[in-house]
Amino acid sequence: MAININNLNQNNQVSRTVQQQTERQSQVANDAAKSTQSTKVAQDSVSLTPQAKQMSELQKKNGDAQPVNQKKVEELKAAIQSGYYKVDAEKLAESITKFEFDLI
Repeated sequence: MAININNLNQNNQVSRTVQQQTERQSQVANDAAKSTQSTKVAQDSVSLTPQAKQMSELQKKNGDAQPVNQKKVEELKAAIQSGYYKVDAEKLAESITKFEFDLI
Protein backbone atom coordinates (compact mmCIF):
# COMPACT_ATOMS: atom_id res chain seq x y z
CA MET A 1 0.00 0.00 0.00
CA ALA A 2 1.47 3.27 -1.12
CA ILE A 3 1.00 6.54 0.74
CA ASN A 4 0.99 9.70 -1.31
CA ILE A 5 2.98 12.07 0.90
CA ASN A 6 2.99 14.91 -1.62
CA ASN A 7 -0.81 15.43 -1.46
CA LEU A 8 -1.22 15.40 2.31
CA ASN A 9 -1.00 19.17 2.69
CA GLN A 10 -3.04 19.98 -0.43
CA ASN A 11 -6.41 19.93 1.41
CA ASN A 12 -4.95 22.13 4.15
CA GLN A 13 -3.65 24.61 1.57
CA VAL A 14 -7.02 24.74 -0.20
CA SER A 15 -8.90 25.38 3.04
CA ARG A 16 -6.36 28.05 4.06
CA THR A 17 -6.71 29.75 0.69
CA VAL A 18 -10.50 29.73 0.94
CA GLN A 19 -10.30 31.08 4.48
CA GLN A 20 -7.90 33.86 3.41
CA GLN A 21 -10.22 34.82 0.54
CA THR A 22 -13.24 35.04 2.82
CA GLU A 23 -11.23 37.12 5.31
CA ARG A 24 -10.19 39.47 2.51
CA GLN A 25 -13.80 39.77 1.31
CA SER A 26 -15.05 40.57 4.79
CA GLN A 27 -12.20 43.09 5.22
CA VAL A 28 -13.18 44.78 1.93
CA ALA A 29 -16.83 44.84 3.02
CA ASN A 30 -15.88 46.37 6.38
CA ASP A 31 -13.69 48.99 4.71
CA ALA A 32 -16.52 49.88 2.33
CA ALA A 33 -18.97 50.21 5.22
CA LYS A 34 -16.57 52.44 7.16
CA SER A 35 -15.97 54.71 4.16
CA THR A 36 -19.74 55.10 3.62
CA GLN A 37 -20.23 55.97 7.29
CA SER A 38 -17.43 58.51 7.24
CA THR A 39 -18.87 60.29 4.19
CA LYS A 40 -22.23 60.78 5.89
CA VAL A 41 -22.61 64.30 7.22
CA ALA A 42 -23.75 64.53 10.81
CA GLN A 43 -26.78 66.75 11.18
CA ASP A 44 -27.51 68.37 14.52
CA SER A 45 -30.95 69.55 15.38
CA VAL A 46 -32.34 71.70 18.13
CA SER A 47 -35.93 71.96 19.25
CA LEU A 48 -37.24 74.60 21.62
CA THR A 49 -39.94 74.00 24.17
CA PRO A 50 -42.99 76.26 24.13
CA GLN A 51 -41.72 77.87 27.34
CA ALA A 52 -38.39 78.71 25.70
CA LYS A 53 -40.19 80.23 22.71
CA GLN A 54 -42.35 82.30 25.04
CA MET A 55 -39.25 83.44 26.95
CA SER A 56 -37.60 84.47 23.69
CA GLU A 57 -40.67 86.50 22.69
CA LEU A 58 -40.72 88.21 26.09
CA GLN A 59 -37.05 89.10 25.78
CA LYS A 60 -37.71 90.64 22.37
CA LYS A 61 -40.59 92.66 23.80
CA ASN A 62 -38.38 93.77 26.68
CA GLY A 63 -35.72 94.93 24.22
CA ASP A 64 -38.33 97.07 22.44
CA ALA A 65 -39.45 98.72 25.69
CA GLN A 66 -38.94 102.42 26.28
CA PRO A 67 -36.07 103.45 28.54
CA VAL A 68 -36.85 104.35 32.16
CA ASN A 69 -37.47 108.02 32.88
CA GLN A 70 -35.12 108.38 35.83
CA LYS A 71 -36.32 111.90 36.66
CA LYS A 72 -39.90 110.70 37.09
CA VAL A 73 -38.73 107.77 39.22
CA GLU A 74 -36.88 110.14 41.57
CA GLU A 75 -39.94 112.41 41.81
CA LEU A 76 -42.17 109.45 42.72
CA LYS A 77 -39.68 108.22 45.34
CA ALA A 78 -39.61 111.65 46.95
CA ALA A 79 -43.43 111.88 46.92
CA ILE A 80 -43.78 108.43 48.52
CA GLN A 81 -41.21 109.23 51.23
CA SER A 82 -42.88 112.53 52.08
CA GLY A 83 -46.34 110.91 52.21
CA TYR A 84 -47.64 113.14 49.44
CA TYR A 85 -48.20 110.30 46.93
CA LYS A 86 -51.65 108.68 47.19
CA VAL A 87 -52.55 105.42 45.42
CA ASP A 88 -55.73 105.41 43.32
CA ALA A 89 -57.06 101.86 43.89
CA GLU A 90 -59.27 101.82 40.76
CA LYS A 91 -56.49 103.01 38.50
CA LEU A 92 -54.12 100.44 40.02
CA ALA A 93 -56.66 97.62 39.48
CA GLU A 94 -57.15 98.69 35.83
CA SER A 95 -53.41 98.74 35.24
CA ILE A 96 -52.93 95.28 36.77
CA THR A 97 -55.77 93.82 34.67
CA LYS A 98 -54.45 95.40 31.49
CA PHE A 99 -50.98 94.05 32.23
CA GLU A 100 -52.34 90.52 32.82
CA PHE A 101 -54.31 90.56 29.55
CA ASP A 102 -51.27 91.80 27.64
CA LEU A 103 -49.33 88.75 28.82
CA ILE A 104 -51.89 86.43 27.26
